[in-house]
Amino acid sequence: MATNPKKTSKEPKPEQFDVLISGGGMVGLTLACGLAVSGFGVAVVDIATPDGLLDKDFDGRASAVAFASYKMLDALAISPFLKGLVQPIDEIRVTDSNVPLFLHFDKDELGDGPLGYMVENRHNRQALFKRLEQLPNIKLFAPDHLVAHQNNDDGGVTATLKSGKTISAKLLVGAEGRRSPLREGADIGLVTASYHQVGIVATIEHEHPHMGIAHERFLPDGPFAILPLTGNRSSLVWSVGSDIAPEILKLNRRALVAEIQKRVGGFLGEITVAGPVWNYPLSMQFAERYRDERMVLVGDAAHGIHPIAGQGLNLGYRDVAALLEVLNTAKLAGEDIGSEAVLEKYVQWRRFDNMTLIATMDGLTRLFSNNIKPLKYARAIGLEVVNHIPPLRKFFMHHARGTVGDLPKLLEGKSLPTELDT
Repeated sequence: MATNPKKTSKEPKPEQFDVLISGGGMVGLTLACGLAVSGFGVAVVDIATPDGLLDKDFDGRASAVAFASYKMLDALAISPFLKGLVQPIDEIRVTDSNVPLFLHFDKDELGDGPLGYMVENRHNRQALFKRLEQLPNIKLFAPDHLVAHQNNDDGGVTATLKSGKTISAKLLVGAEGRRSPLREGADIGLVTASYHQVGIVATIEHEHPHMGIAHERFLPDGPFAILPLTGNRSSLVWSVGSDIAPEILKLNRRALVAEIQKRVGGFLGEITVAGPVWNYPLSMQFAERYRDERMVLVGDAAHGIHPIAGQGLNLGYRDVAALLEVLNTAKLAGEDIGSEAVLEKYVQWRRFDNMTLIATMDGLTRLFSNNIKPLKYARAIGLEVVNHIPPLRKFFMHHARGTVGDLPKLLEGKSLPTELDT
């Protein structure tokens, strides 16, 4: 990204903030709320207007929010605005084609809450914007975007927006998604791998209730997820080969419903497709570095995975929780929040966890996205073995809930401290 020319005395003085976040998606706005709660002054810049982001036709996706991630939304007082709009996931059933062996997770086995929640993206954004309105130390610049930024000699960074406004902050955060301009401008390398699949996303309405059960079916043409939403509705994430996807997407609505019904089966009764159908190319990617001078990456700007287990947004939430804890601790200790030493703590905390999950999801995607008979038998046996060993099954359930590893305080539902431990 180009740097600003030297400023003249006639140019307006930049608005001052502690943190400037480029990207007002779910990860960026959650980070902004957490920073504001901790007393930071926050600027958020996004290319889209809030009204546009809340339009149901803008993004028809829904996201799985893990149990631990939802605890952070509780701790940041975001979840009250989601009341009545989230669907708890009480069970998960995993099957492989027509093999009778399966894997079954049930919240009752753990006994302290659901496995996670399904939240429509537009409802999540709506809740975030409502929480932002309660926090006076956040300012949203939208529609707008960064066109240049430079590091200052006296510490901090100054950014110029397309609107001509300038902003100074101690730290710049890239939360712009997979095509992050900040990442590209910092010459941070990106490792990518295509799965040669397209994700077809739709919402269906159905005759019978889903009972809060999420289904992950590994079919010959790719994973097929049926994820419960509020009411008699479910979100479908259908992964198909890139060579097949164009033919499916050309089907008229009646033919498309017939193809979906064939894969769903009859347990939900008759179905209809509600609203538009979206499609996205599926790939894996991760940034070679998570930080640059006075700049750090979070969410999809740092990593992107296959939706096979619904963990993409939760990886971003874990980034948010870790960065908030690192910055809050630095602030209480009187440290420079944009310094290399502080940002490296975040990188060290998150990189191993992210890379481990990326590698796991990549392996699962490649293992289940084929119809090779020996592998099919091995997959089926593996599912059955896990299903019949309670400690192993509980281990995978805790992974699905996001309650394993070195958890930041927010993912345990704890507020960040207001003073250093003595």
